[in-house]
Amino acid sequence: MRITVCCTDTKADPWLAGLRAAFPSATVENWAPGAAAADYAVVWAPPQQFLDEQPQLKALFNIGAGVDALMKMRLPAGAAVVRLDDAGMSVQMAEYVSHAVIRHFREFDGYEADVQQGKWSFRKPRMRADFPVGVMGLGVLGQRVARTLLQFDFPVRGWSRSAKTVEGVRCFAGEEGFEAFLAATRILVCLLPLTPDTEGIMNRQTLSRLMPGGYVINVARGGHLVEDDLLALVDSGHLAGAMLDVFRTEPLPAGHAFWQHPKISVTPHTSARTLREESIAQIAGKIAALESGQPIATLAGVVDLNKRY
Repeated sequence: MRITVCCTDTKADPWLAGLRAAFPSATVENWAPGAAAADYAVVWAPPQQFLDEQPQLKALFNIGAGVDALMKMRLPAGAAVVRLDDAGMSVQMAEYVSHAVIRHFREFDGYEADVQQGKWSFRKPRMRADFPVGVMGLGVLGQRVARTLLQFDFPVRGWSRSAKTVEGVRCFAGEEGFEAFLAATRILVCLLPLTPDTEGIMNRQTLSRLMPGGYVINVARGGHLVEDDLLALVDSGHLAGAMLDVFRTEPLPAGHAFWQHPKISVTPHTSARTLREESIAQIAGKIAALESGQPIATLAGVVDLNKRY
């Protein structure tokens, strides 16, 4: 068995070491142009040349939950694409979103601003019933986030392309359920995969349908949000603000309006980072399952190439 690692923007050596430890009898190597044909590839933002030179691959394992960059490339015809289905990311995402929701609901941002001015202030407690949270995307990460928010007694709504059931969550599905979902939401959390159907899904039209005083939390992809529409709705007062972890251009350019806007908080794409050891163990387990004869379609995280997630 031969496994090749092709990663840009991240160090390959730890992935090579982990996979060699998991498969001591296999050939595990870092890809270089002209490399020998491999059975499996572990990738992050690979160049098109790599994909073109490895047409025989059985599976591409993406070291992240989002595969939108891979979906834009020309893939080997017979290769399955497998994403990380958790690997320690869901708890991080639940932490981040819970922090963002609670910070807004409890007005901690307002207290912070007052403290910076030397003010000892009081704000009347708000009712959780008035702040229903809507989670767009009910995959592994979205369901973990929704269940966590329930623990804080927020009303939680969920929306997905196909019908899902999450105990305690009022679920909506498809185009026919989207407007009702938005109308029932005050704090909107985006955890959707980025596809042609979801590009720009948070725009002036959709965000205007949120309850007055709506708040936006984007931890999915920058391409989901029409940035100028968000700014206009915040400045008009229809939206109370936003907390954003992902952007159309990353790093966020100097001088971008988000940096200094008093009602918009930004973080540098850090809501859920890949945990290397957990990810290697998950990928190794899936490769071992395939080598033992398990059908690839039964693995968790296999991407539907038609749906692009």
